[in-house]
Amino acid sequence: MKKNTKVILAGSLIFMSILVLLITATPTSSGAEVPINHLNENGKEYEERYITTEGFLIENSVVWNADAIELQFDIQDEEGHRLSVYYHGVQPDNFSDDVIVIVHGYVTSDGIFEADKVQTRCPSVYEGEDPEDYDPDIHREMDRQLNIDDD
Repeated sequence: MKKNTKVILAGSLIFMSILVLLITATPTSSGAEVPINHLNENGKEYEERYITTEGFLIENSVVWNADAIELQFDIQDEEGHRLSVYYHGVQPDNFSDDVIVIVHGYVTSDGIFEADKVQTRCPSVYEGEDPEDYDPDIHREMDRQLNIDDD
C-alpha cells in the first residue's frame, strides 16, 4: 500500500471517530428549554425530545426509594403549574423545600418527566444581602488600623 493511501485512510479514520463522538454527545446538549406550563399544555409535542425545565420543589411530594435508587417528586413554577418527575439516580444535595430544581430528560406518554439529570440551584436564603448602612470608609479605617498594629 502506498504511503499516500495510508495517510488518507488514517485521516479518514480519525475524522470518522471525531464525527461519531460529536453525534453521540449532541443529543444531551441540544435539548430545548421548555417552561412547565408549556410542557403541560403540549406534552405530546415534546415526547422523545430531550428537554430541560425547572421549578420549585414541592417537598411533601418527594418519594425516595434508597434500595432501588429511585426518586419521584413534583416541581412547580411561579404560576403554580406542576410537573411530576421520575429520576433513577442519587438524590441531589440541598433537596429540600424552596429549592429550585433543574431537570434534564424526556416526557413520557403519560405526562411524567423522566429525568436523566437532576440539579438543584441554591435558594435565595443562601445569597448574601448588601447592608443598607454599609460604609466603605469604616472598612478602610479598620484595614489601616490592622496594618499599623502588624508593624
